[in-house]
Amino acid sequence: MDSANQRGRRPLLEFDFENSIGYAICTTSHAMRRALQSELSKIGMTLRQWEVLACLACEEGFSQAEMADYLGIEPPTLAGVLRRMERDGWLAREACCDDRRRNRITPTAKAEAIWKQSGEMCHQIRQQATGGLSEAQLDALKSTCQQIRLNLAAAGHAGAMAPCLDSVPQANSVPQANGVPQANGTIPAPVVESVAAIS
Repeated sequence: MDSANQRGRRPLLEFDFENSIGYAICTTSHAMRRALQSELSKIGMTLRQWEVLACLACEEGFSQAEMADYLGIEPPTLAGVLRRMERDGWLAREACCDDRRRNRITPTAKAEAIWKQSGEMCHQIRQQATGGLSEAQLDALKSTCQQIRLNLAAAGHAGAMAPCLDSVPQANSVPQANGVPQANGTIPAPVVESVAAIS
């Protein structure tokens, strides 16, 4: 079917996509995620399963509720993913030492093996995606993304910070200059480097 523009009339829903930083970031992320999903399917892994392991690579010991919030998905959806991963021997649940009613989710040795395979795929996609870009350009991109996260965190938006990349600021503790939150000039290395390649 022809688009509205091809039919000689303007679309009803207008937006300045060419000026949208969010649209540029989201479409780029979507392209990288699709590329990763294509590669992960070769080892029998889904993108959602990869996200669970990436979450645990940043910080082990999430509860199911904490992980659902971190990944931004509904708890029932995550529950099904976790059940399958537990059934396949990728995850284990342990009672939390300070709250026996709370279970911590931990990866197994089997998960570690497949995580290493997926990491190689992440690095391959990273190389494809960053071809022709200099180290200076990549550093500038990372710093710009961090600044955007800091701006959103300072504006009170929950979940703006990236746990593997940012030191989560305490209330009113984000350094500012002329009222603008400032990045610290460095981006801490992630626990697992491949998380940064796709997230």
